[in-house]
Amino acid sequence: MNRNRNGYPENKSKRKTAESALPSQLVVCLIVAMSLWSKDSMRDVLKNLIDGLNEVGLKTGKFWKTPCKAAITKARKRLGPSVMSQLFHQLVRPMATTKTVGAFLNGLRVVAIDGTCLDIPDSDENARVFGRPGSRPGTRAAFPQARLVILVEAGTHLIFDALICPYKMGERVRALRLLRSVKREMLLMWDRGLHSYAMVSATLSKGCGYLGRIPSNVKFQGGTQLEDGSYLSFINPPGKFRKKGFKPIQIRVIEYTIQNLNDPTAEIRYRLITSLLDPQKFPAKLLAASDHQRWEVENTIDEFKVHLLERKTHIRSQRPREVIQEIYGLLLGHWAVRSLICQTADGAEISPLSISFTGTLRVIRRAVPKFQRLEAQEIPFF
Repeated sequence: MNRNRNGYPENKSKRKTAESALPSQLVVCLIVAMSLWSKDSMRDVLKNLIDGLNEVGLKTGKFWKTPCKAAITKARKRLGPSVMSQLFHQLVRPMATTKTVGAFLNGLRVVAIDGTCLDIPDSDENARVFGRPGSRPGTRAAFPQARLVILVEAGTHLIFDALICPYKMGERVRALRLLRSVKREMLLMWDRGLHSYAMVSATLSKGCGYLGRIPSNVKFQGGTQLEDGSYLSFINPPGKFRKKGFKPIQIRVIEYTIQNLNDPTAEIRYRLITSLLDPQKFPAKLLAASDHQRWEVENTIDEFKVHLLERKTHIRSQRPREVIQEIYGLLLGHWAVRSLICQTADGAEISPLSISFTGTLRVIRRAVPKFQRLEAQEIPFF
C-alpha cells in the first residue's frame, strides 16, 4: 500500500484524477504559457491556454473544469525542473542562415554572452538557495535574486544556451561553462566585465573566434603595428595558470575613439582584443563598427525581462525547484516568440530584428485559441 509523507494510506483515485486533469504535457505547456501571459494568475494562464479547446468541448457536451491553484502547484511539483531543462537544451539552437541579414561577419556567426539577475519571491527557501544582493549595513535587499547567464545569436536574438545559478556566483565562472555551446565558425563577443585570460584561452580551445572589450586598467605591451592601425601583442597568464604550464597568447589590439554625445569636446576611448589577426580579411574599422552587435544581448535581456515578463517581481514561484522550472519556461517562451520571428523574417528576406517582439507576442496570444478551434484536417502541419 502506498503511503503519503505522514504515513497515512494514499488515495490512489484522487491522485489519478489530478494527474488526468493535469497530465505532464499540459503542465509543460502551462509553464511555457506563464511567460506569454505573465500578468495573469496561474488559473487564468491555464484558462487562456485551453480556451479554444473548451469552446470545442462545449459543442460536444464536454466541459473541462479548471483545476484549483493547489492542484496546479502539486502538478508543477510532480513535473519538477529537469523536464523543462532537458526540453530547453534539446530544442534551442542558432537558426540564422547565410541569408539572414546581419547574422554573420565575413562568414562567422556572431554570438554574444552576458548575464542578468531576476528578482524572485521573498521566501526563506529562495533566500537560502539563491541569496540576496548586497545592501547598506543594517538593511537587506527586498528580494532574493537568481543569476542568469545567456548565450545569444546576435542576428536573431535567439537564446541558444543558458545557465541559472545563485546570485553569489559571478558571471565569469558561469560564462566559462557556457562556452560548451560555442563552435568553430562563430565569433563570440563579450563586454569588459567578462575579460580574462581564462576566457580567451577557453574560447580558443573550442576553435571559436572572439572579439572582446577590455577594461581601462588592463595594459598591453606594444607589438607589431599592422597597416590598419591595430597591433599584435600578448595576454599573459596569471600566476595559477603559469604554474600549470599555460603560455602567453597572441592577440590583436584595436583602439579607437568615439565622440561623447553629452560633451562634443570630449571623446570616449574603446579597446578591443580579438583572435582575428588578419587585417586584410578583418580590418580594424570593420571590427570596431561590428562591436555594437555585442549590445544585442542587452536588447535580448530587455525583451526577456521587460516585454515578456511585465511583472514587478520577475518570478512568481515560492520554492527553488519551481523557480528553476519557471525560468526555463520563460526561456522557452522567449524562444517560441523569437523562432517564429526568425522563420517569418527568412520568408520575407528581412532582418529578424526589424520585426516587433511585442507585436509577435500579441499575435501568439490571439492565435493559440484560434488554432484550437480548428479541426485536425484543417491544419495538417499541427
